[in-house]
Amino acid sequence: MNRNTIDAAGAPAAVGPYSHAVRHGGLLFLSGQAPFDPQTGEVVAGGIEAQTRQVFANLESVLTAGGSSFTEVLKVNVYLTDLDDFEAVNAIYGEVFTEPYPARTTIAAAGLPLGAAVEIELVARDSQS
Repeated sequence: MNRNTIDAAGAPAAVGPYSHAVRHGGLLFLSGQAPFDPQTGEVVAGGIEAQTRQVFANLESVLTAGGSSFTEVLKVNVYLTDLDDFEAVNAIYGEVFTEPYPARTTIAAAGLPLGAAVEIELVARDSQS
């Protein structure tokens, strides 16, 4: 298998042994992005709305580095430590994606790295293929 990895300069450094994304077979598989500030590596302050916006900014950096965009997203997985945050996250999600919407799963997680409240991963078409 020819695995082409993508590391985005504008996204926070990985907190483990993984790449920001992998390109394979016309698809980009993005690792989960948490609400880490790319400069400090810390979770952004300001609650679930600020965290969700930072997650989408980080995802956009990775998509851009991979030559793709939110319009090419096929599948999204959202991880929340508190399902009471669903409506707030869903509202911001609706600002990022337009119809036809990608497929999505939302999962309650017992915990996320560095105390984050939200993490999102996705699969997108590789617009370079």
